[in-house]
Amino acid sequence: MAWRINLILALIFIFGLVLLGRLFFIQVLNEDFYRALAQGQSGELYDIDEEILNERGEIFFKNGEPLAINMEWPLVSVCPVEIKEKEMTAEELGKALLLEKSFILEKLNKSSLYEMIKRKISQEEIEKVKSLDLTGVYLKKEVGRYYPQETLAAQLVGFLDADQEGQYGLEESYDDVLNGKKQKGEDLYLTIDYAVQFTAEELLKAAKETLNIEGGQIIVIEPDTGKILALANYPNFDPNQYSKVEDLDIFQNAATQKIFEPGSVFKPITMASALEEGKVTPQTTYLDPGIMEFDGWPIYNYEQRIYRGETTPEITMTEVLEKSVNTGAVFAWQQIGQILFSEYIGKFGIFEPTGIDIREIVPENKEFHEGEKQGREINFATAAYGQGIEMTPIQLIRAYSAIANGGKMVTPYLVENHFPGGETEQVISSRTSYQLAAMLVSVVENGYAKSAQIEGYYVAGKTGTAQIAYSALNVDKKGYSDKTWQSFMGFTPAFNPRFLILVKLDNPKTKTAEYSAVPIFQDLAKYIIDFYQIIPDYAQ
Repeated sequence: MAWRINLILALIFIFGLVLLGRLFFIQVLNEDFYRALAQGQSGELYDIDEEILNERGEIFFKNGEPLAINMEWPLVSVCPVEIKEKEMTAEELGKALLLEKSFILEKLNKSSLYEMIKRKISQEEIEKVKSLDLTGVYLKKEVGRYYPQETLAAQLVGFLDADQEGQYGLEESYDDVLNGKKQKGEDLYLTIDYAVQFTAEELLKAAKETLNIEGGQIIVIEPDTGKILALANYPNFDPNQYSKVEDLDIFQNAATQKIFEPGSVFKPITMASALEEGKVTPQTTYLDPGIMEFDGWPIYNYEQRIYRGETTPEITMTEVLEKSVNTGAVFAWQQIGQILFSEYIGKFGIFEPTGIDIREIVPENKEFHEGEKQGREINFATAAYGQGIEMTPIQLIRAYSAIANGGKMVTPYLVENHFPGGETEQVISSRTSYQLAAMLVSVVENGYAKSAQIEGYYVAGKTGTAQIAYSALNVDKKGYSDKTWQSFMGFTPAFNPRFLILVKLDNPKTKTAEYSAVPIFQDLAKYIIDFYQIIPDYAQ
């Protein structure tokens, strides 16, 4: 009886050894052969059924224009064991494909059945390879990602790497959705309007020529819904040729992944806090001393100016915004104090992610989180006019959406068929929102943003010019450089806004945003008004 059991165990052991040996033979010793066999010699790189199962979802603009699609690409591969005249083959193939003979020869000298020579070859190269009729050389096809818009919306879309994994932008954030599971991946339909995105990027390119900007972003959003109509960056890159990019920093979307100090464009948020708490009204007056001191540090207005009203020594809170008075913003902050101001900074979303459906970062702003428990008075005083407090452009435009839409915080989003939904939070009353909109209309009509005016429409807006800290420039030095961020935030029609625009420019060669960001806003706003045929507020 025992001998039978031992015999059975021995047979099982021998069978296991045979099976393991076979697997080793297939997977290790003849890996190249079976890979080539799976690919076939029919001229197609992938099995048709497998290609359908694994086809990646595509990405389209709002009106159907393609942003990321799948295409079949011709390629040249070789079977080295079939090639006897390796020197001649390498030389002829190198001439046809404009490749080094040594590179091809290295491939041909391998003991394998399949080696890739060149992907995405041209029709001219195809014809040359065909005419050579070389043994062991094959023309095949593979399915690959193609970005037909090239540099347009590059940081927004991202790209697929060599392993066909999404990197940056939508390709990364929606990688699982686009890939699918044993089926074709889901297509993405964006909120981004191709025409608005194109125009925004062209304006940034022009700003490079006329203002010599080092970089810049333009965001266009529907303040009521959170739909993003444009998310433009400069400089950009071609996702089809991402491997040629030397400065990898360009892959990041600065609108969501880079922080800045907003400067005076932040003053309406300070004013909204004081208005909402009933501590000031648009007509509250203030005597500008020209200089204020906190913790031994002086605060000045731009060019150390002292501002007065038209008929009195005092100026109103509306005039504080019109003339962008730093000390006036500090006065408004003083009316509510550090704790309440800290709470409103949080309510306006500066301490949290916006929820946008691509990768974003959140700056620390530690000193502002706990009001007077932690932050120094000077830090809060400068934050009142937007210096020393950090945020991303998407955080800032989300905060302004609440000013424009009646007081509600919305979630910005990019993919229409993946709308995040969720409740909107009322952060200021509709009354405060309306008051502030009227004050910002006065900024455009009477203040430093006159060039933002559009005949027939009430435009609300605010400029911002902030010095760039040395730390933001990766310079090991304390304090601020002579470089500036210049921005303008505006919306129209002011009392029922269809769109809100942020123009942010990195170190343009002008003194203030009045001469840089504001004219760009006006050009884009006029284009959108005409493109969407928005009804005027009043007869022209």
